[in-house]
Amino acid sequence: MNLSRTILITGGSAGIGAACARLAAGYGADVILTYNSDRDGAKAVAADVRSAGRSAQIVQCDVSDPAQVEALFAAIPGDTALDLINNAGIVAPKAAVTEMSPERLTQMFGVNVIGAFLVAKQAVLHMRRAGKPGNIVNVSSTAARLGSANQYVDYAASKAAIDTFTQGLADEVAAEGIRVNAVRPGLIETDIHAKGGEPDRLERLVHMVPMQRAGRPEEVAEAILWLLSDKASYITRTIVDVSAGR
Repeated sequence: MNLSRTILITGGSAGIGAACARLAAGYGADVILTYNSDRDGAKAVAADVRSAGRSAQIVQCDVSDPAQVEALFAAIPGDTALDLINNAGIVAPKAAVTEMSPERLTQMFGVNVIGAFLVAKQAVLHMRRAGKPGNIVNVSSTAARLGSANQYVDYAASKAAIDTFTQGLADEVAAEGIRVNAVRPGLIETDIHAKGGEPDRLERLVHMVPMQRAGRPEEVAEAILWLLSDKASYITRTIVDVSAGR
């Protein structure tokens, strides 16, 4: 599989985003990584990409801020053949819905939903200006199907919005040759569980997974990069579960 394009990866400093960057370099892609607070993580990922012989740029960007998203795209040369992995997202400590504040909900949907919209919007506009249709993969979650009661219903709802967004945007741009798909990771070995206040979450829930193990970020990244590649050239408006059957 050869990816001879530039791939913009939001939230590229750790987890699935970082795994995508490292694998993309191995498949021949240059990358642009955004991060919000973890500059050291982004620098480490970029160093790995460069060690593989590809170009890597890192850009600090709060995807929920329209001005920062516009500045991110303004710095990308106008003729760049661009693909997008719309990965940036947050989770909050586990809570019941009755315990969630308006501030928490505003931040959750601001980053996970509005941020994804803003970045995808600018990516489509860039592709149109460049005259080079590209591909978009949005990162959802199996939480969108499961609901995550008493844990992260707000996170689950934000990812359900990403599923619908993927389908709607795909319909809008398909005739232009722009493909839009999504992946829904299941229980994956990333630090998102600790950020949600549950560092032992994988151990507690892995028995519910038919394959009886958690997934690796690289396994999700392989699915994402396949969807970006020409091997998936007739696939759009599709959501792929990477969840071991759960």
